[in-house]
Amino acid sequence: MQIIRRSHFRTVPWNNGGGITHEVSREDVDGKMLWRLSLAEVGQDGPFSLFPGLARILTVIDGAGMDLVSPGGTLVHALPLLRPVYFSGDEELAGRLREGPCLDFNLIYDPKLFNGAAIVLSGRETLVPTRADVEGVLCLSGAVHCGDDTLNRHDFAFVSLGDPPLTLSADGKALRLTLTAR
Repeated sequence: MQIIRRSHFRTVPWNNGGGITHEVSREDVDGKMLWRLSLAEVGQDGPFSLFPGLARILTVIDGAGMDLVSPGGTLVHALPLLRPVYFSGDEELAGRLREGPCLDFNLIYDPKLFNGAAIVLSGRETLVPTRADVEGVLCLSGAVHCGDDTLNRHDFAFVSLGDPPLTLSADGKALRLTLTAR
């Protein structure tokens, strides 16, 4: 198990320069992104960065959520709080905040190489690591107990088969992310 505390995320500008994201981790090969995990601050309406050839799973983790709209303003994807939404990094979209700023967690990956998934867990659930090629847990609230360690709000842990189960506190919520090679 590898724990990455929120304070160790790497802050970088969005591809389109419209905001910042806090990278948890990423893997690149020959200058090409295979996957990335990041926590984005969305403070205003505006265009979404394009990630040609990649897939995205975005989960709003704080705030009222947002809607992704086409260049003409038509709703394409609704992004409510704590509901992972899958879409293509090729889609030209703009984000429209519902009720002020929000935070979202992104899993961006090459869909030719991986199947990606994200689910929200809550209250006393136990997470047993699977055979996924990349698997991780982001603590959203409360605590996630990982053997002798504890994840607090926005801490992240990579887990793998053979690691001890993770247990959420009674008031805990977590986001589980997996990538499985095709």
